[in-house]
Amino acid sequence: MSQDSTGRGRRGPGRRRKPPARRKALAVAAWSAAGVVLLGGAGLGYVYFKVNGNLKTVDIDAALGKDRPQNADNGSMDILVLGSDSRGGANGEYGRDDGGSARSDTAMIVHVYEGHRKASVVSIPRDTMAPRPACATSGGRTDPGGRRRQFNEAYTVGGAACAVKTVETMSGIRMDHYLEVDFTGFKKIIDDLGGVEVTTGKPIKDGASHLDLPAGTNRLDGEQALGLVRTRKSVGDGSDLGRIQLQQAFIKALIKQVKGIGLFDNPKKLLDLADSGTKAVTTDKALGDVKSLMGFAQSLQGIGAQDMQMITLPVTADPRDPDRVAPLPKETRLVWEALLADRPIPPEATVDSMGDKGAAGGIVR
Repeated sequence: MSQDSTGRGRRGPGRRRKPPARRKALAVAAWSAAGVVLLGGAGLGYVYFKVNGNLKTVDIDAALGKDRPQNADNGSMDILVLGSDSRGGANGEYGRDDGGSARSDTAMIVHVYEGHRKASVVSIPRDTMAPRPACATSGGRTDPGGRRRQFNEAYTVGGAACAVKTVETMSGIRMDHYLEVDFTGFKKIIDDLGGVEVTTGKPIKDGASHLDLPAGTNRLDGEQALGLVRTRKSVGDGSDLGRIQLQQAFIKALIKQVKGIGLFDNPKKLLDLADSGTKAVTTDKALGDVKSLMGFAQSLQGIGAQDMQMITLPVTADPRDPDRVAPLPKETRLVWEALLADRPIPPEATVDSMGDKGAAGGIVR
């Protein structure tokens, strides 16, 4: 999607029409947005260049070319948000991954409805078995993909471009933007915010994610917040589905925190957050400078936690591998059709899904 100087889209042939001039919005439905979107109060030129130089980008359009779904002309916006679980560098303290390569530990499609006052978020379990298209690899070769591949391996095979291509193949929906955040950057964002308050219905203790929380209201620092969104084996049925529910609950708490702390009244906190946020994220090329990123964020400013519908992609146990899940064809189709038409996701889309049956038992609220 082409961008003007504010980061808002310009309408062209087959493009989405320009949203209303005074759109408000959300700190995009993942931790990645929390630090990045609040740059505007910095003002000083050296600060601008400092944070601008922090940003890392990937040119999705150049990598994928024209073989992509057509943009819907209905004023909506779709963003793929990934949390990378690379164990390189400072992330190594969280354990080793297979061969040291990165995977998309968290994947969410954020659909912002026309008018930019409401959003739906669809979390894709990383163990979902689904078709993966052929993708270019970092070694200059082509991975052929296949009809049955684990979803989070797309990022390992071909990075951001392959992850986007896989999501677009699954959904038939073109992603307007891409945001990625890593573990260490996430911790720093939360610490710069002064922590995030969550309420736990029961104690959570998970040695693998270094988390030990009593029941009740807890203010989580960066280390604890990272532990929460990575916790899996000690909640619900121990699957990735329970972890997704914890992540979704945390994201809503994070959005409330960002809206409630008056960042523009605290210049130091604002600048610290701008610096750590821009270091933490990788964006698509269209959002790869502070001015564009600010315009994008300002277009999302009015969506609060209460304006977000959050679901997990409708899935069931994979009949060929009990440790994996498979999309429910009919229910998944209802999800994609609703988003393509810019409509709310209907309740019947998730009624038979394993993903929204309280796998985490309402532990965090």
